Amino acid sequence: MRKAYGIGLCSVEEIGSFDPRSEPEVGSAKKTAQSANGNGHPLRDRLYLLIRQHQLDAGLVKLYAADFCGTEQLREVSREKMGQFIDHLSAEASRDRDGLGRKLETYQKSAEGVA
Repeated sequence: MRKAYGIGLCSVEEIGSFDPRSEPEVGSAKKTAQSANGNGHPLRDRLYLLIRQHQLDAGLVKLYAADFCGTEQLREVSREKMGQFIDHLSAEASRDRDGLGRKLETYQKSAEGVA
């Protein structure tokens, strides 16, 4: 009869009752990692979203970020400094999208002069 009901070798009484509070939450580690920077979104995702929302040129934003952070290689920039740049870019895009576009165009001209 146990095989018919899929109980196996032990009965429900032998297993005991299930207490869901004793089980660890499955997504708890992921939630902690996501909220590490305070808003639940990784910096890269925030930057990509900002670029898409305001239809910015990603290459020019990268040049602007390097200039803002005072480095040639963005991989050398701290998370805190990159977060400051993203906040700055977001505020600037919201306040004056056309002005930001003109500022980014100056990076395009300087990049063409180097190439």
